[in-house]
Amino acid sequence: MKQKKRLSLLLAVMMMATFVLAACGGDSGNSANGGQKENGGTDAQQEEKLEPMTMTYYSADSNANWVNMQDAVGKKLTEKTGVTIQAEYAVDGSNQKLPLMVASGEYPDLVFAKGDANLFVDAGAFIDLTDLIEEHAPNIKKVYGDYMSRLKWSNEDEAIYVLPTLAAVDHEALDAGGTFQIQHEVLKELGYPELKTVKDYENALKEYYEKHPTIDGQPTIPLTLNADGWRIMISVTNPAFIATGVSDDGEYYIDPETTEAKLHYKRPEEKEYFRWLNHMNASGLLDKETFVQKTDQYEAKISSGRVLGVIDQEWGFGNATNALRSAGKENRTYARFPIQLDETTKDATFQDTGYVAGWGVGITTSAKDPVRIIKFLDYLASEEGQILMNWGIEGEHYNVVDGKRVIPEEIQERKTYDNANFTKETGIGLYNAIFPRYGDGVKDSTGNYFTTNFPETIKENYTPSAKETLKAYGVEMWKDLWPKKEEFPVKPWGVAYNIPVPSDSNINITYKKVEEITRKRIPEIILADPAKFDQLYDQFIKELNDAGAEKMEQEYTELVRQRVELWNS
Repeated sequence: MKQKKRLSLLLAVMMMATFVLAACGGDSGNSANGGQKENGGTDAQQEEKLEPMTMTYYSADSNANWVNMQDAVGKKLTEKTGVTIQAEYAVDGSNQKLPLMVASGEYPDLVFAKGDANLFVDAGAFIDLTDLIEEHAPNIKKVYGDYMSRLKWSNEDEAIYVLPTLAAVDHEALDAGGTFQIQHEVLKELGYPELKTVKDYENALKEYYEKHPTIDGQPTIPLTLNADGWRIMISVTNPAFIATGVSDDGEYYIDPETTEAKLHYKRPEEKEYFRWLNHMNASGLLDKETFVQKTDQYEAKISSGRVLGVIDQEWGFGNATNALRSAGKENRTYARFPIQLDETTKDATFQDTGYVAGWGVGITTSAKDPVRIIKFLDYLASEEGQILMNWGIEGEHYNVVDGKRVIPEEIQERKTYDNANFTKETGIGLYNAIFPRYGDGVKDSTGNYFTTNFPETIKENYTPSAKETLKAYGVEMWKDLWPKKEEFPVKPWGVAYNIPVPSDSNINITYKKVEEITRKRIPEIILADPAKFDQLYDQFIKELNDAGAEKMEQEYTELVRQRVELWNS
């Protein structure tokens, strides 16, 4: 690790020297950020930033809205910085290409590897960004602020290899997006019943289904889930811990007292949640095609208006809800509730994790000009860059009225009801997940919010049915239905799923086996004869242990404890 760090630093220094020599020969000119010198450097360096440069980027996430920076925000970014991003996104949001990339030793300039940054670090493919940030990136330092220490890679290697981008800094979750969803029309007809437990949820779906076996001439579907590929975690397995009072740590449950990690499926409470899904299937309330349908089929069913309930995050079926609005079926969109298995637990979705540094973008050793790249990233981290990425272009996508940024009604309507096309055309919000950013609830130097998502706009943009439902339950926002973060202790490890796993660890090998077993057995268990449920579930746990789960859990426990030490010492 130390050798890799020295090599990375040497490379960065060489590139800096090259850049400075080139800059010294340039003429003075306007700075890339409108004359401001927040980004540091001489006028010649600022002009150098305007020279055309193509920056290559690979993301292990998918992005259907990328149009090669030909959107309005992308064009403005190129105008301001001279940089064009040549990006490649994983088609299915998988990490399959990353090991091949590392094996080849040939990389793009920037890589977003999700949870596999360790592959690049261990291969010496990411450079240490510490000195680059210190010398050339005041805005990046300002964004991360007191959390800069959380950017350190590990206790043994304190280099900064990744700029966290998945998590926004000082982000406050202002509204709830999941997990148990039910149509507004169902709630209205049933007189807005109390919904606290899965039994309450089941009863509401069943009662409406019995009254309306068809909707618009098609068979009514009481409940459907999305088990297509990785989405099985979001819609099928993650709800097991959410509905039993645990916040998200990925595939593990972390004991808050001992910091011991174990696969969350091993919790007795979650076994009972899956028993409930098994019961829903046996009762004919679960869509028979749940475990064979693809995402487009799932969305098509929801778009038809005949699906009464889904267990999913709002973003998981956003295209379908937009289609419902466009088709005049806004009443068939969904309300969401913090449903629990029983009343002994409470939804911990908003448990405070502190700033969750982790998944983000790294500059590779293939980059010819790391200084130019870090300065580009620093521009994006500036107030001007953040406002551009979140709000768009003044006079075109927003106006300033009495000192406040205001989105015109026609722009907001497109943003709400035609979001995919709007994003492709404008680029607003498209770049946020790529680069360092402030989160919802953070204000800039003018007193305006950096993002367009704040309580006033959230409430304004609720649909009429949503407003009616919220009023019936005596609240103004969905989040008001959820337990507050103050009701839970702060998690000292942040979230376990973004703790980097050493590439030479057996954890990743075992996890692949565990993942394969889980994705096969959980559907079988849910679809089985209820009389066989206990036997099948016990066999499932045994199969996990036989695959090496217990040793994997022990090793992961050590990683969690190291994270706690690194972040809280």
